[in-house]
Amino acid sequence: MKVIETDLPGCLVVEPRVFADSRGFFYESFNHDKLAEYGLAPQFVQGNVSSSSRGVLRGLHYQWPKPQGKYISVIEGEVWDVAVDIRRGSPHYGRWTAVVLSAENKRHMWIPEGFAHGFVTLSERAIFSYLCTQTYDASADAAIRWDDPDLAIDWPVSDPSLSAKDAAAPLLKDVVEDRLPVYTP
Repeated sequence: MKVIETDLPGCLVVEPRVFADSRGFFYESFNHDKLAEYGLAPQFVQGNVSSSSRGVLRGLHYQWPKPQGKYISVIEGEVWDVAVDIRRGSPHYGRWTAVVLSAENKRHMWIPEGFAHGFVTLSERAIFSYLCTQTYDASADAAIRWDDPDLAIDWPVSDPSLSAKDAAAPLLKDVVEDRLPVYTP
């Protein structure tokens, strides 16, 4: 297992060691002990799977209070995955990072609690899987606008397919302060 730091501290890319032969492949998608060696030891309490067609953009989602850390992978297809630091007081507030996750590259991404998350499907269809450190809480569910000009995320699509919730999400600067996570060094 190889852990790669992104340009946004706390967000990590995990490349599993893949064992492949003519019959197929095997890899550990998660190993608590190995990730703990890198200082990452999340306790997952919920797992989710979604399916999206080409051009579907989901996000930028987060929960506050009750923030969720997310360990993400793609089982089928390919997505462009984005994390945004939205923690009040963070030295990286408003910064984002992105990585391509696919069934082919078998990469995973760790997005810590306090970050907003979104992705857009690049393939005809993608099956997206993620483990969460907190269960879903509708009263804590929140989103920020995917095309917020202050974030200037360089999405690889210009006219994505959005849910009504995502289309109506506020800009980060318009989110009431107590509805944003707090940075704790």
